[in-house]
Amino acid sequence: MTETYAVIGAGPSGLAAARALQRHGIPWTGYELAGDVGGLWDIDGPRSTVYESAHLISSKTTTQFAEFPMADSAPDYPGHRELLRYFRAYASEYGLRDGFAFRSEVVKAEPVGTGDTAEGWDVTVNTPEGAVTRRHAGVVLANGTLSEPNLPDFSGKFDGEVIHTSAYKRAAQLAGKRVLIVGAGNSGCDLAVDAVHHAASVDISVRRGYHFVPKYLFGKPADTLNQGKPLPARIKQAIDGRILKLFTGDPVRFGFPEPDHRIYESHPIVNSLILHHLGHGDLAVRPDISRFDGRAVEFRDGTRTDYDLVILATGYRLHYPFVDPALLRWTGAAPDLYLNIFSDTAPGLFVLGMIEASGIGWQGRAEQAELVASYLAALAGAPERAAAFATKIHGPRPDLSGGYRYLGLDRMAYYVNKDAYRTAVRAATAELKGRG
Repeated sequence: MTETYAVIGAGPSGLAAARALQRHGIPWTGYELAGDVGGLWDIDGPRSTVYESAHLISSKTTTQFAEFPMADSAPDYPGHRELLRYFRAYASEYGLRDGFAFRSEVVKAEPVGTGDTAEGWDVTVNTPEGAVTRRHAGVVLANGTLSEPNLPDFSGKFDGEVIHTSAYKRAAQLAGKRVLIVGAGNSGCDLAVDAVHHAASVDISVRRGYHFVPKYLFGKPADTLNQGKPLPARIKQAIDGRILKLFTGDPVRFGFPEPDHRIYESHPIVNSLILHHLGHGDLAVRPDISRFDGRAVEFRDGTRTDYDLVILATGYRLHYPFVDPALLRWTGAAPDLYLNIFSDTAPGLFVLGMIEASGIGWQGRAEQAELVASYLAALAGAPERAAAFATKIHGPRPDLSGGYRYLGLDRMAYYVNKDAYRTAVRAATAELKGRG
């Protein structure tokens, strides 16, 4: 086992890691808490946070693995069932499933020795047969970013039911209830659209304004347009901002606050129905919450309304509980890693999937995995190139913003521009392969 690399997680990033290591002939062993591959897209998985109506918010052509395209018959925006079939077909196509130990929860991963005396990593796993500790050459964290709920604190006490979106599975949970959704991210808007068909009433509480992107523009998936050479940030913002207003109108007219940022400086809302239902009076936008008071919720504008169910669409926190945060150089809401992958304090530790960007897709994760595998291959076959790259890991972080001025929010702590990021990752991979 010592020469194998541990891959933690069998969702999209874990599968990408396994495939890249396999392609380079690097031994690996995977660990997955669920009973099969698929990660959060397995709605029955123990830490899945998808719900029955969940679909991609990016189209299949910008999301799929390049080496394994989705079927032509697949819809533009597949749902979770189709996506689970896709990931399981991907695992079968490349024989990845046999490399994973399922129903196996990693509870600790720690380096053995330091620096030149490092002897690998001890990984402790709870298996159906009991806890075991195995030694690996290194560890790839690929357990995802959407499993640990971010739960805000509110003043007062609510006497109704409060759940996070992670506990929401199907619209029957909303039937006949007065529902308040807190947060208007993509999940919050999805749930609002579900709720208007089942709940007695629906309000959505927002703290700030948003930019809305419809799923279709000119009859095509919106993210398939303008796929050539990327435009400079300010030009793209000006052009897209004008086009989107023609299609969506001004969200302020529907009750949302004026956005405090330009488009693409925070993740936009990709939802074609939320403004439709607001325009039909099926739900209403409310301000930020001031406090709970029994069945009532008081808002910042002084109004109060009674509810039966409050749903917290307040996002997720990064969650790597089995690794010492110091090894990830954790600062604020996210680890400080070179290219969001490489730790400069723990050789042999890599993180995949810790990126958020409009349109980066699973191919972006596959390119991360290819970079890691190329680095490990260079350690064995081209140590001078690996050493040159390691120097960069300890150096300044590259600018991955693409010229956009992202909001300084916790949820934006690991946000990148897809074009700037993929360019940097591909260039690093080429250098490690001697093609730079």
